[in-house]
Amino acid sequence: RAQDEGAGLGGHIATYASAATAMETAFHHVFSAEGRGDLVLPQPHAAPGIYARAYLEGRLTEQQLRNFRRELGEGGGLPSYPHPRSMPEFWQVPNASMGLSVPMSIYIARFAKYLQHRGLLASDDARIWCFIGDGEADEPEVLGTINIAARERLDNLVIVVNCNLQRLDGPVRGNGKIIQELERAFRGADWQVLKVIWGSGWDALLASDHEGVLRHRMEECLDGDYQRYSILPGDEQREHWVHGDPRLEQLMNTLTDVEVAQIKRGGQDPKKLYAAYRRACESEDRPTVILVKTVKGDGMGSALQGRNTAHQKKDLSREERIACARSWGIPLDDEAIARADFYCPEEDSDELRYLRARREALGGYLPRREVPAASLKAPDAAIFTTFDGGSESRSLSTTTAMVRLLTKLLKDPEVGEFIVPIVPDEARTFGMDALFKVAGIYSPDGQRYTPVDAEALNTYREAIDGQILQEGICEAGAIASFIAAGTAYATFAVPTIPFYIFYSMFGFQRVGDMIWASADMMARGFLLGGTAGRTTLNGEGLQHQDGHSPILASTVPSVRTYDCAFAWELAILVRFGIQRMFVEDHDELFYLMMYNEALPMPARPAHEDLDEGVVRGGYLLEPATGDGPRVNLLGSGTILFEVMQAAATLREEGYSVAVYSITSYVELARDAERAEQAGTADAEPAWLDTIFRETDVPTVAATDYVRALPRMIASWITGPFTALGTDGFGMSERRSDLRAHFKVDAASIADAARKLTVS
Repeated sequence: RAQDEGAGLGGHIATYASAATAMETAFHHVFSAEGRGDLVLPQPHAAPGIYARAYLEGRLTEQQLRNFRRELGEGGGLPSYPHPRSMPEFWQVPNASMGLSVPMSIYIARFAKYLQHRGLLASDDARIWCFIGDGEADEPEVLGTINIAARERLDNLVIVVNCNLQRLDGPVRGNGKIIQELERAFRGADWQVLKVIWGSGWDALLASDHEGVLRHRMEECLDGDYQRYSILPGDEQREHWVHGDPRLEQLMNTLTDVEVAQIKRGGQDPKKLYAAYRRACESEDRPTVILVKTVKGDGMGSALQGRNTAHQKKDLSREERIACARSWGIPLDDEAIARADFYCPEEDSDELRYLRARREALGGYLPRREVPAASLKAPDAAIFTTFDGGSESRSLSTTTAMVRLLTKLLKDPEVGEFIVPIVPDEARTFGMDALFKVAGIYSPDGQRYTPVDAEALNTYREAIDGQILQEGICEAGAIASFIAAGTAYATFAVPTIPFYIFYSMFGFQRVGDMIWASADMMARGFLLGGTAGRTTLNGEGLQHQDGHSPILASTVPSVRTYDCAFAWELAILVRFGIQRMFVEDHDELFYLMMYNEALPMPARPAHEDLDEGVVRGGYLLEPATGDGPRVNLLGSGTILFEVMQAAATLREEGYSVAVYSITSYVELARDAERAEQAGTADAEPAWLDTIFRETDVPTVAATDYVRALPRMIASWITGPFTALGTDGFGMSERRSDLRAHFKVDAASIADAARKLTVS
């Protein structure tokens, strides 16, 4: 129907044909909506089938179906794939990026156990059901994350692999057997493995196969052979099966050619599927994978069924539409079928009564996404004044400041139990090891050994009710835990506050696809980019030194990116973030840069609008004085300290210098674009216009990131503008030499200001 619109909207029509029996059997008899209900992640390309079912259930209108893949269509439309941000009351988990649904389902299942062990979620029988394709299993995130599910005994998790033996271009394993390959991988990882390979039509033959010749022949056939068999008529299938063996010929003679052609694979047999689902639900202490053999485009005729082009087939001819409809018993006339009219049985029909009765018996409709009204109360305001007096004679890094804030938040009576620190085996790097004893590291096994540092103050303490999620060297798993914690307010009605701290180079660059998915899923929480800055992380070199993650973060609309210089700026933003996300219920993420350079922190200035300035992206830190040549210096993060040194030098030379702390070029640019697009006299002015009251003043902006970051605001700076940044590759060196090399040190900043004022 979407294709008939003539706009090239596309749509995949073969996937659900292979998955329909597996999905519908589960919808009718397995998926529970009782209590918080099961979490169901269908194959993304199977979304049209889920929409069709929701239409029959009365949850979607015909107008919405007409606007499939036309979200801006009149009367509302439907997105191509599961997108919670597009349908926030329907879809639960985004999985259109192939392979991501497996780590997300694993870590959501694990987070349910975490909440239960910590007493924040009642134990129940709810499960996570994740459906993927066999070709999708080649994504490294799939098999790369399955070990933790068995290690932590996630018996609340079921993965169903739709083995239709085909991917987009052709066979998944034409010269091999994908089901056996996946069986070895999952069984080796200690999962319960269930295989649904053959339909009931084979039962009698297999029962009479006393010599095992049929089983041997089945094992002998490759997936490329099975794909070909799915398009052959019965007599040719028989010939291939017999393969010149008189014993097989005798077995197969009990079936007619028509019966041979009609025998289904296990994934098209509801009884076989139901048996596997029940076995999965009875599993104790082990996750389950069900390997289901199907035919891509099953029942859709010679144009699609089993063809290499099935995935890309987006339309059917008039004759093909009519043939499909007749084979499925759709009671519309030929013209209605040719037009792809939607068919919905009468309200009192047996079909609709059965469909609705089954869902009523299972507690309601799925998928559904519900967000409870309850929110958190703000934590004690005193927590965030810790750094207002500065650090006096001691130096302090913003990383250390963040750990101190976390320590206090963990003890807060309002939010303490909801704080979820997440770290991928870098806690000691970030100075978080002090939290091991305070909060404990979550382990479903507790701690059955005596740690080597048992006598130390900050001993490595694991506990069944531990609060810290220590993910090991697994960024994909860590961000999946962040997604699970950041969406628990909707999935589990538990408003946990995740603080995920990581090497900033290995965040958006490493798992950007999953961060995008977290935004789609409307996650809330703090992403903490540790060891930030290309010159601040000295010695580590090219692969570790981050000079561009704020740029990557700026591409995610719901991420607010900040680059703090001072500990009290960080405190302001953490307080604001908790208020914004968990008290006021805004679906946003906060990305905060954190540095490992210890510097003397000044006291908080007595600015009336300081908090607003920090939140909105910048404020005047040091006003200009004197009558000399005017220049504005902009700095952020650790480079702000270089800017302040440059300002002192220039003032000694007679310049009138104003210094601005820019906490977020991204927020300033977004706000300026908003004001520009509003274009009305009564619209709120851009924050840039508020803080830069003078016009035509030469401005130098310096950052520990690429020059593109400060250039985001260049269009709204009225005077001459120069950006200094760390474009290029990092290298192993001292901070001072790195900053001189990239020309972001105090001397280079002062020199740029001199040149700009002369020009």
